[in-house]
Amino acid sequence: MSETSDMIRKTFREGDQKRDAGLKTPDTIQRYDDIVYGTDTKWQVLDVYRPKAAEDKKLPVIVSVHGGGWVYGDKETYQFYCMDLAERGFAVVNFTYRLAPEHKFPASIEDTNLVFSWVLEHSETYGFDRNHIFAVGDSAGAHILGLYTAICTNPAYAARYSFQVSDGFVPKAIALNCGAFHMEDSQDTGDNTQSLMRDFLPMGGTPKELENISVDHYVTSKFPPVFLMTAVGDFLKDQAPVMAEVLAECNVEFIYRLYGID
Repeated sequence: MSETSDMIRKTFREGDQKRDAGLKTPDTIQRYDDIVYGTDTKWQVLDVYRPKAAEDKKLPVIVSVHGGGWVYGDKETYQFYCMDLAERGFAVVNFTYRLAPEHKFPASIEDTNLVFSWVLEHSETYGFDRNHIFAVGDSAGAHILGLYTAICTNPAYAARYSFQVSDGFVPKAIALNCGAFHMEDSQDTGDNTQSLMRDFLPMGGTPKELENISVDHYVTSKFPPVFLMTAVGDFLKDQAPVMAEVLAECNVEFIYRLYGID
């Protein structure tokens, strides 16, 4: 593991623990915890959160893909954020995926596909509206979600992967928050991305590998509507305009927001 990945795991964990100190599950939320969606009982687990007031209703679904630089994070670090979404009338699926460097690309993409397949297969059990499945990804999670959505909508790109998407599935719409979308530049930008790529990618981040995981290269007109967000304090803020330009060129419906400007 690189020094960068080790630093991220330590500092991000400290910050998340401080943020969540004293928080508890709201009385309004019904939660189903530690459901295994794959074969790995450590990494491939998820939670489902639903508002108790909608006990007998099928609800639109939000699948959350957590951030953490591809090397950090789990469903526990996103539970309170996801339960807040559930309080707004959604069934929310919050999952842990396999992290680098222990598990190289495309492990996190494979896990994301398994989760969406699980949602479709368990719609009756957990009251999921199969026709309204949305997703949100933060930071590295936005990158993972962007790639997965490209797989769902671009057959030529999907052919590079050994797995298949369930029943031609495409998310109804996605939110990409503070993500990385263009990874082709081999020069270190100062934001530790290239160092992380050496842990994330099997060959350490060759130009071919970086081109292969650049979301902006694989967007087509079949991409679902996108809420694209960044902020002035986001170290990846220059990535969002690149994605916005591609979405516009492909005539994809999207909303772009840059927060923090007076």
